Amino acid sequence: MQSFIQGTFRNKAAVIILIVMVLGLGVFSYFKLPMEFLPEADNPQVTVSVIGPGYDAATMEQSVTNPLEQAVAVIKGKTNTFSTSGDGFSQLNLNFDSSTNMKEAKAEVEKAVGAVQLPERVSPPYVVQFNTSMIPISFITLSFNNENLDQAQREKIEQRVSDAFKGIDGVGSAQLFGKSQPKVVITPDTAKLAAKGVPVQALYGVLQGRETSSSVGQTNIDGQVVNLSVTAGLNDVKTLAGLPVAAGVTLGDVAKVEFDTNAKETINRVDGKEALTVVISKDASSNAVSVGKDIKKTVEDLNKENKDATLKITLSTSDQVVHSVNSMLREVLMGALFATIVILLFMRNVRATLVTIVSIPLSLGMTLFLLDMSGVTLNILTLGGVAVAVGRLVDDSIVVIENIFRRLQKESFSVSLIVDATREVARAITASTLTTVAVFLPMSLLRGGLQAFLLPFALTVTYALLSSLIVALTVIPLLSSGVLKNSKIKEHLPSKRFTSFLEWNLRFKWLPILIAFLLLLGSVGTYFSLPKGAIDNSSASSLSITLDYKPDTPVDEVRENGLKLEKFLMEQEGQDYVDMQMGNSADGATYGNVNSPTLVSYTVQMKDGADADKIIDAVKGQRANYPGADLNAGPGSFFGGGSSTQVFVDVTGDNLDQLTKSADEVIAKIKPIKDVLKVESNQEEKKTVYTLKVNASQAKAGDIASQLQGMLNSVPIGTMKANGQPVSVILEPVLKPQSEADLENLTVMTDAGPKPASSVAEWVKEELPTKFFHKDGKSYVRVAATVEPSQLSIVGADIKKAMNDVKTPDGVKLNVGGASADQSEDFMSLFMMMLVSIGIVYLIMVITFKTLKAPLAILSSLLFVPIGAVLGLLIGNVKPDFTAIFGVVMLVGIVVTNAIVLIDRVRQNEETMTIREALLEAAGTRMRPILMTAIATVCAMLPLVFGTSESGSIVSQSLAIVVIGGLIVATLLTLVIVPCIYELLFFRKSKRQRVAKAKQQTIAA
Repeated sequence: MQSFIQGTFRNKAAVIILIVMVLGLGVFSYFKLPMEFLPEADNPQVTVSVIGPGYDAATMEQSVTNPLEQAVAVIKGKTNTFSTSGDGFSQLNLNFDSSTNMKEAKAEVEKAVGAVQLPERVSPPYVVQFNTSMIPISFITLSFNNENLDQAQREKIEQRVSDAFKGIDGVGSAQLFGKSQPKVVITPDTAKLAAKGVPVQALYGVLQGRETSSSVGQTNIDGQVVNLSVTAGLNDVKTLAGLPVAAGVTLGDVAKVEFDTNAKETINRVDGKEALTVVISKDASSNAVSVGKDIKKTVEDLNKENKDATLKITLSTSDQVVHSVNSMLREVLMGALFATIVILLFMRNVRATLVTIVSIPLSLGMTLFLLDMSGVTLNILTLGGVAVAVGRLVDDSIVVIENIFRRLQKESFSVSLIVDATREVARAITASTLTTVAVFLPMSLLRGGLQAFLLPFALTVTYALLSSLIVALTVIPLLSSGVLKNSKIKEHLPSKRFTSFLEWNLRFKWLPILIAFLLLLGSVGTYFSLPKGAIDNSSASSLSITLDYKPDTPVDEVRENGLKLEKFLMEQEGQDYVDMQMGNSADGATYGNVNSPTLVSYTVQMKDGADADKIIDAVKGQRANYPGADLNAGPGSFFGGGSSTQVFVDVTGDNLDQLTKSADEVIAKIKPIKDVLKVESNQEEKKTVYTLKVNASQAKAGDIASQLQGMLNSVPIGTMKANGQPVSVILEPVLKPQSEADLENLTVMTDAGPKPASSVAEWVKEELPTKFFHKDGKSYVRVAATVEPSQLSIVGADIKKAMNDVKTPDGVKLNVGGASADQSEDFMSLFMMMLVSIGIVYLIMVITFKTLKAPLAILSSLLFVPIGAVLGLLIGNVKPDFTAIFGVVMLVGIVVTNAIVLIDRVRQNEETMTIREALLEAAGTRMRPILMTAIATVCAMLPLVFGTSESGSIVSQSLAIVVIGGLIVATLLTLVIVPCIYELLFFRKSKRQRVAKAKQQTIAA
């Protein structure tokens, strides 16, 4: 190590050039690095969505879900399959092992489901595999201010908007969702059909053979070979209405024919106006911030260009990245400021302070360059890593400069003194930095999702710390030799009071050790009694509101009440805009988004500083005005909803009756549990279904089903051109039965001619579930308990305990899952990672100190981490969530650094002193750098405590509170308890030394 440090002094010019290069490369890398919201990470799940308008849940289960499940049953790497069949939709979620190649898995699923023959009027399967790179950079709404615009003018504006966004450099795709789908609608008049004697079946073939373009051959005319063709087309609604459907009867005589230019699959409104949504994604190599700026400018230009339409950015991930970058710069500046103040207070020397601060820009420059070389992007996790590392960037430099400074207080200046002072602490700072880095190595052991998110964070911290170590061992001594050459430094003496206090503790070491262990047990007990909250990814800047009606509620009634609630929300003080959505569409299904047709969703964007709770309370106060609906409101997250705090109990088995009875018992056990807000099962919500049971000897059930499907639902019968564009021609339902009598009187065609349905079949009224759930192809009942987010772990444990008391029939099993199970799995992954980290830390220290006992004394400092962490949570009134536990893992690397610096000095002292003398001298000498580094780290974390964190980031207020609390308490106890434990580990040797010294003093006397 000494030769390495001396090499720096022999190559001063090269080091200066390297410093300039590192700063230059850092600035270059900062502008070159792609900026995005989150690192690229695959979700090991493939979702298959199918829309079937008019089909009930039971039909979707039998005709769509079951064939799809059979098709994907043999997909490789699949761990399980969950499916949901509801009115008008079916969805399969295939979970895969985290090691599966998800692109290949998606392709295999697409191939399998593409071969399935689905019923008429059912959409093709939409297959989606989510990846964080799919998160759009911007959501923009397009609404029209002029209601008099015709379809052609609207389409011209839509095309102009689409082209403008696609033309932006760095935009990967710009998709316009919610566009109207013009169609020609034929509405039969049953009275006129009866009067003219025209059967409704005649309308189905009205377009047959009317529109064609065919080559029929060739012939020789006037000595020239010519082609012959036949062509005909329908170009307007008037021509269609004039088509004959029977002798002397045209379509217009028995039906209403009109061109619907405003037909849409879904309702999407912004601020009370019909709106389209532009979803923009960037390409992989682009900078999210620069693309976001170009999108904003394009929106402003388009709004100025066309007054008939308004574009509004409703959500932008580039804003989140900009906020993260600004936060990072703030953390760096605050960290530098605090480090400056701390060093000035302790050393009272401006030159030494300036030397130390150099480590921050140099370390960050090297970190950015290494991130660029590693192909890691700047996102909220890597920027969070920088924010966390800033407090540690000056630690190594502080230890080096403090030791040089201390030596200069007693000895005259020389380069050899600088080199020797750096060498003295080189082993300690190298070991402490490597132990901190070692904490992040086991992240490869975490399961897929966590690993993908934590690895960029870990690499950032690792690069920053290793860079700061290199700076501390090279640049700091070199600068010190120049800056401190002619400094007059007053000698600093260790605190006599502290030395006396420590000596007393060493004499009665069992007392402080016992007190420390009692505090440890108390903090651990307190931790387990604390409720573990869900990760806090909610933001008061937006609200998520849902109005959910039972599936048997008429859609028109849902729409009417949805518009009523929209008006109420728009009247609320503090809202910036209100986005309303209802219904299923092919656009939504391409993203795996399918909902109940009777669900209305709202997103309310809040103005800066507005009181979100006020609107939440106001919405909840409206529940009485919407009888039969479930009206809920809460803080929204960046990803569109509140954080999940539901605990599921899945009741699986083969007998549906047994499943239902067991589910009822489960609900009865869960309801009395404290902090359970709501309990429901997929079997509770039922809908009236009339089933026509056909007598097979009198009619063919398949023929009757086809007839009734055609007569009771909208049926596409062909295409034509209208206003110059191809459109679908839809035949509206002929029959709209309003009562049981109407059902009984329905007429169907049989082999014996037309007959009333009641003469060949019987209508049976049943109450059936609105949704059917399958797990690996078998039916199951899901009981969902919505719990208070802050009490998630306690309620989850209570529910699990209650399930042990439920006695289920043979073949029926209960599986508890949901948010609490996911949380427990994440917590266990982190605890496992922490244990592996401690093992690696111990190994590094054994190699460093070449003994087994000294590292044990250093590791004992970890025992005090829970005391400070729990104390911090209690004082800050913060629930321990995932990020808080991650803070404890980080502390493993941070806390031991102080103990290493202390014990390293003790080991050096032992060459000339007794163990007790070595401990007293080391504690007195190292107290100043230990306190300086700890205070600098704590101060650098303070902005995180009082600031705000990005949604989805692991760098949060709870993490900062845990790190600050744990570090403060562990630092104070390290200076007292670690020496006691060290002497206890070598108690025989220490006792022999004290006895021998006492004898020498007696002889000398």
